[in-house]
Amino acid sequence: MQSNKKLLVLPGDGIGPEVVNEVLRVVDWLAKKRSVTFDVEEGLVGGAAYDAHGTPLTDETLADAVDADAVLFGSVGGPQYDDLPFEEKPERGLLRLRKEMDLFANLRPAMVFEAMAGSSTLKRDLVAGLDILILRELTGGIYFAQPRGIEDLGDGTKKGFDTNLYTTPEIERIGRVAIDLARKRRGKVTSVEKANVMMSGVLWRETMTTLFSAEAEDLETEHMYADNCGMQLVRYPKQFDVIVTDNLFGDMLSDCAAMLTGSLGMLPSASLGAVDEVTGKRHALYEPVHGSAPDIAGQKIANPIAELLSFSMALRYSFEMSDDADMIDGAIERVLASGIRTPDIMADGMVRVSTNVMMDSILRELDNVV
Repeated sequence: MQSNKKLLVLPGDGIGPEVVNEVLRVVDWLAKKRSVTFDVEEGLVGGAAYDAHGTPLTDETLADAVDADAVLFGSVGGPQYDDLPFEEKPERGLLRLRKEMDLFANLRPAMVFEAMAGSSTLKRDLVAGLDILILRELTGGIYFAQPRGIEDLGDGTKKGFDTNLYTTPEIERIGRVAIDLARKRRGKVTSVEKANVMMSGVLWRETMTTLFSAEAEDLETEHMYADNCGMQLVRYPKQFDVIVTDNLFGDMLSDCAAMLTGSLGMLPSASLGAVDEVTGKRHALYEPVHGSAPDIAGQKIANPIAELLSFSMALRYSFEMSDDADMIDGAIERVLASGIRTPDIMADGMVRVSTNVMMDSILRELDNVV
């Protein structure tokens, strides 16, 4: 029996609890069939935390997240919270977790399972076998920098403003993660910014150029403007391996890349901090790319695969359990190949199933390989 690892589960709002609960079935399966157990704790975040405590993230839950080996996150938000003050909105709970845990590296893979190649809005030959990774800087840039705000100009109009700010060390550390990831993949890094119109982009390109010259001579490296990158993702996505970019552009480009795969319900993500030089531990949060989807919450039709793939990433990056992660990924691939589909990925000739039946099918596949 391997030693237990601390896993904090934050289901959140909307479909978050539905898909997280299905993934906990796989956690139980690992304990029963692979003798791998986790110390699982559950907490509130987002709207659920606001309803219970008047804040989207309590200090106690934040402390639990910092103490955990990994956080498995569902989703936050819903229309019932739209009128809350900005700092009390459900999304602020997630942003606080990212900031306080210094989860600066957001990994968003966009992979196309063979059985899903026909589900993309792009032609099959453009996406079949697609495997790219977007690395988004997550704790700096326009979502956090000051000054920001809305000012009354006194003439009946207002101005709203945000600041996009990066320092050399912030750019260097996300660049080093990109280099490390590319060495484990196909050896190419594309750095993305808007150096033609933004001063933060000028610094980003200058810093990445220096870093690539000093530490990535064995890799293929390139620079690309963000607007061109968006165009290239829908023109010829297989040209990319690792794309590294800032918080704002990473937010947009990763959603664009996600849709190449056919559904946001299929895409996981990992948000990682730096490795502690003394303990070897790193803070980490794993979450699906999709949101809370309040329009389908409670209907048992949400796709649990993105949440499960997020847990698979946790096994790889936080628990050094790549064999188990491969086993889970393989089970998903075989279920999709058999024609099992939730509504978001439904196609002619396939079998439409509910959230729990999708997980039933994946668990049966897992049983077949132990």
